[in-house]
Amino acid sequence: MASIFLIGPMGAGKSTVGRALSNKLSYDFYDSDREIEARCGVDIPTIFEYEGEVGFRDREAAMIDELTALPKTVVATGGGAILRDANRTCLRNRGHVVLLSVELKEQLRRIGFDTRRPLLHTDDPEARLRSLMEERAPIYQELAHVEIATDARRMHHVVTKIFRHLKSKGLVPA
Repeated sequence: MASIFLIGPMGAGKSTVGRALSNKLSYDFYDSDREIEARCGVDIPTIFEYEGEVGFRDREAAMIDELTALPKTVVATGGGAILRDANRTCLRNRGHVVLLSVELKEQLRRIGFDTRRPLLHTDDPEARLRSLMEERAPIYQELAHVEIATDARRMHHVVTKIFRHLKSKGLVPA
C-alpha cells in the first residue's frame, strides 16, 4: 500500500484533507510544516525571519526526505515543497502524489489574510498568490498522479474522490 503525498497551493486544504484521508486509510498523518515547527520549537514565520526562505527550504527538504521514507503515511506538504528537485524526486519515487487544486478566489477567502503565512506578508496577497501559482502550477501538474479540485467542496467529498482514485489504481484494498 503506497504512501500518499498531498501537494498544491496554500489554502487548498492539504492538511484538512490529509487528516481525514489518513483516518479513512488507517495511515499515519504528517503535515511537513507542523513537523518542522515541532522540531524547531518555533513557527514558520519565525524560521523565515531568522533563516530566510532558503533556510526554511533547507529544513523542508530534510523533512520531506524523512517523511516520504515512512511506510503507510499521508503527508501534507507545504505549497512550495515542490520547488526543489530533491523533494520532487522523493515525492515521485516514494508514493502516490495527489494535487489538491483551488481557484484563486476561494484561496483568497481561505487564507488571503492569514498572518501565519510569510509569503503573504505583502500589500497585495491576491497578486502574490497569482504569481506563486503561475510559477508553481506547471510543476504541480507534472508531478501529480491525479488532480482533485477542492473549491466549494465538502472535505468528505474530496476524500471520497481521492479514495476512489486510489482504489482504481490498486493502491488501497478494495
